[in-house]
Amino acid sequence: MTLIEALPLFMFAVLGLLLFTGLPVTFVLAGVGLGFAIIGIGFGEFLPIQFKVLPSRIFGSIFENAILTAIPMFIFMGTMLEKSGVARDLLNCLQVLLRRVPGGLALGVTLMGTILAATTGIIGASVIMMTLLALPVMIERKYNHELATGTIAASGTLGILIPPSIMLVIMADLLSRSVGDLFMAAVFPGLLLAGLYIAYIVIRCTLNPKLAPTLDADLGPQNLAAVLVMVFRSFVPPILLISMVLGSILGGFATPTEAAGVGAMGAILLGFINLVLLPSMGVAEVAGLNPNADDGMGDHAVGGGFIKELRHFGSILTEVVERAMLTNAMIFGIFIGATLFSYVFRALGGDDIVIELVHSLGLGPWGFLFLIMGLVFILGFFFDWLEITLIVLPVFAPIIAQLDFGDHMPQIEVTYWFAILLAMNLQTSFLTPPFGFALFYLKAVAPPAVKISEVYRGIIPFVMLQLIGLALVIAYPDIALWLPRVLQD
Repeated sequence: MTLIEALPLFMFAVLGLLLFTGLPVTFVLAGVGLGFAIIGIGFGEFLPIQFKVLPSRIFGSIFENAILTAIPMFIFMGTMLEKSGVARDLLNCLQVLLRRVPGGLALGVTLMGTILAATTGIIGASVIMMTLLALPVMIERKYNHELATGTIAASGTLGILIPPSIMLVIMADLLSRSVGDLFMAAVFPGLLLAGLYIAYIVIRCTLNPKLAPTLDADLGPQNLAAVLVMVFRSFVPPILLISMVLGSILGGFATPTEAAGVGAMGAILLGFINLVLLPSMGVAEVAGLNPNADDGMGDHAVGGGFIKELRHFGSILTEVVERAMLTNAMIFGIFIGATLFSYVFRALGGDDIVIELVHSLGLGPWGFLFLIMGLVFILGFFFDWLEITLIVLPVFAPIIAQLDFGDHMPQIEVTYWFAILLAMNLQTSFLTPPFGFALFYLKAVAPPAVKISEVYRGIIPFVMLQLIGLALVIAYPDIALWLPRVLQD
């Protein structure tokens, strides 16, 4: 292989080095792409006129893509549920309902993470919120620090897989596949991981009750009527919103973009009820582990008049819009840089080099699949899921789609299967040190008593459970593909 032919390999090497510098990912991707395009021009491998294609690619595949408009609305929905206190009430409700179960607090966190995953893919918000709400209570109840932190970190990352996941929207666009079909394929794998977490917590806490002491039996409402009121107020609304969003997509009644709009509007309505109507009526918490705790809303938590609460809601809404806007700008900025990088990579013959490398190694379809899964897992130690997705997927997905896995997997479904495997693999990137973002989010807001070494040890069992889930979906593709087949029939 000559120096000129190896330019795409050098692109990846330079990209990897520059990502470690801490420079903005958008500028690194775009800068490496532009720099190697200029080098390619010098060697006669890239023509200046090819730059004319980039504006149409960026606008056509990103800014004019109706599917991607679902992303800011999903971000808004999750942020609104967090800031309005709906998620806080949900966690309190789950913890009260599970107070007699071994590891009840940990199970409540896991179930809440699963429910929140179906409202937003903002991992940072989910992990921080659950850490602030649940970790102090778990420590107060003498929970093992490793179990507590591992449960929160792992449960908070479920939103990257369970639909409506922002990552799946991005993958569907990169693969030119149906978002709805990809959502359907991710439902059971996401629930599989949640089920593995729950089984692990129950078994471990049953074998060693000292890890998670049970809650007081007199915690929360003591009669059926009060329990029903608590469930109706704190549990039913978010579940109803999730059912409306996911049900409309899976049932074919709405596109993901339309469903995202419904979700955003529903989140505003729930926020209005939680922040304006109930406080202005003098309705306090129905039940909770610590209903008088500071929830970030100050004296607006229990009353103060309709106008006062309405003004407070307006300030919260403004903050939610600003946070959603900044998150959305970051994501789309990376889109632009990744589009430039992948375009130059392919123009310099990167696809041909990868295919030639696969054939020369004699790996075959399964060997190549395991090579990619191992590569993505290792990259997850150092890079964010968005960076890995926008770099790896455009390069390897077209090659995977051409491979024949025999009777194990119909070739027409290989792309969906690969996308789900990649999504499950990328979930580990939030938990694996040294740059596991969920670990940083958790430690940043955790009480001082929690050590970073405990956080690192706590996530090891959950990373193993994620890999077990990944192996199960590799061995039994129907876990991912059964639901899309049924709903399409």
